[in-house]
Amino acid sequence: MSEAEREPADNGEPPRKTNRVFLVIVDETEEMLVALRFACGRARHTGGRVALLYVMEPNDFQHWMGVGDLMREEARTNAEKLLQRHAARVQEWSGAMPILYLREGSQRDALLDLIEEEPEISILVLGAHPGQGGPGPLVSALTGKLMDKLRIPITVVPGNLSQEDVDAIS
Repeated sequence: MSEAEREPADNGEPPRKTNRVFLVIVDETEEMLVALRFACGRARHTGGRVALLYVMEPNDFQHWMGVGDLMREEARTNAEKLLQRHAARVQEWSGAMPILYLREGSQRDALLDLIEEEPEISILVLGAHPGQGGPGPLVSALTGKLMDKLRIPITVVPGNLSQEDVDAIS
């Protein structure tokens, strides 16, 4: 590889620190893991950081207040565990702890609100579902009719990429 082709992080010096924050929406899909690995690689190579957003959908069990509260508490505990599990991956893959966000409501609305509220978020990284059925409802909405509501670019990572492929392009 010639000197001109090398990534800045390949010169033996740590990448210079940037304010770039790569936001990934956490769920339990394979394509999210691909997007997360890509975001971590970009953050590592550019001196940026990764942010993780998990959105708890509101429960519909409103008949008994105590039961609804218990369900909400259990959902929050599970969400925190999931965020911590992925935070450990981010630490391993990017070399830095992520910024963690936990919101309640509709995923789309919580995402748009967070991007508006947090000016340091600079790129949204989404994983596209491979195969039939399209890339997924959030990817479809954000790259379609909701595109004009975003102030940041979106990177859509194909969910069928291997770890080696992701590492090579990030």
